[in-house]
Amino acid sequence: MQGKDWFVAENGQHQVCKSAREWDLLRDNYRLYRFLTEVEDVLKDVEDESTRLPELRMLVRRLIINSYWVQSQFLQPDPKTGNSVLLLYDELGFPLTVQTVTFALGTTSNIHNHGTWGIVAILKGQEKNTFWRRNSTSEFPDQIEKVGEIDLYPGDLISFTSETIHQVQAVGEEPTVTFNIYGETDPKKRFEFEVINHIAKKF
Repeated sequence: MQGKDWFVAENGQHQVCKSAREWDLLRDNYRLYRFLTEVEDVLKDVEDESTRLPELRMLVRRLIINSYWVQSQFLQPDPKTGNSVLLLYDELGFPLTVQTVTFALGTTSNIHNHGTWGIVAILKGQEKNTFWRRNSTSEFPDQIEKVGEIDLYPGDLISFTSETIHQVQAVGEEPTVTFNIYGETDPKKRFEFEVINHIAKKF
């Protein structure tokens, strides 16, 4: 069964988006290099890259459907940290981050945003995403509040803007493996958040 395409806005509101039918995405010899070229073409001369998320989600889904190689490229989770990251493409001056991430069962990330748009595809396992939004006050300008959560399964995609705040946890019965692509991160806008102390720190 085809998974769902999700979009999460900066206020934490999430919705299911229309996605292309799998049989319309089937291609012969569709490889990572072609995917990266098509992503660059979509983003060319675009001021706000997050406006192209529908097209980018389609390209990610096409890649996952057609590339067994991508689905097989991941590391076992590090026993100390509970996660591992495998960079799939690294070239000087290339502005995108393309990687697979493995979370050991039960591993939970910090609460964070990415300072850029992002798309994550679930390859294996199950992942709970919890969403937050800023709830600033004069006393606590970096205060956030929880606004919702969803469980993601193999075949699901989730996309978000640079300001979307979330936390992920590997749930279910096996480690979670995801394919992740992010735009060029603005380090001045990427934060991790502490709920108890109501502070945001540079990530």
